[in-house]
Amino acid sequence: MSRKYKFHNKSGLYFVSFATVYWIDVFIREKYLLHLASSIDYCRKEKGMELYAYCFMASHVHLVFRSSNADPSGLIGDFKKHTAKKVVQAIRDNPQESRKEWLLWMFEKAGKAKGNVSTYQFWQHHNKPIELWTDKVIEQKIDYIHNNPVVSGFVTNTVDWKYSSARNYQDDHTVLQIDSDGVLLGLPKQM
Repeated sequence: MSRKYKFHNKSGLYFVSFATVYWIDVFIREKYLLHLASSIDYCRKEKGMELYAYCFMASHVHLVFRSSNADPSGLIGDFKKHTAKKVVQAIRDNPQESRKEWLLWMFEKAGKAKGNVSTYQFWQHHNKPIELWTDKVIEQKIDYIHNNPVVSGFVTNTVDWKYSSARNYQDDHTVLQIDSDGVLLGLPKQM
């Protein structure tokens, strides 16, 4: 793994992206997205996650965060492990999941390909952390996160994507709370 993709500064602010195995569009059902949101809430309250920006897409997640416990790698690892278990169980328990057998087969196939996975692999192992060190870089990454649904063609306005902090930057905190509306990062309130 490249040196630039590691958590070197344990108290730094980071941009991370991680995707489901094979980039499978899992997060197309509200109940699966709610597991991501509740896990973020838990990590903020119990694990020292400071969340500054996020976007949940169908196959991947983007975050700008800091670990107040100086353990960003452990925090993201715990988050991914917990959400993987919860979402796989939700898929198993969902009688209306038309892709249930295929999804579980794909997760099992990915798990068999890795020696350190017992049954299912849900997330790809890498996170590609990039430390954010200036306001310009922070703003660039947050703009990237918020524009992801627009570039993908799902919405025409960033605030129309329900599972994105673009809404928080417009004073809409109905899905998730974030730790700053941009003021602490030196960003303009409205992006």
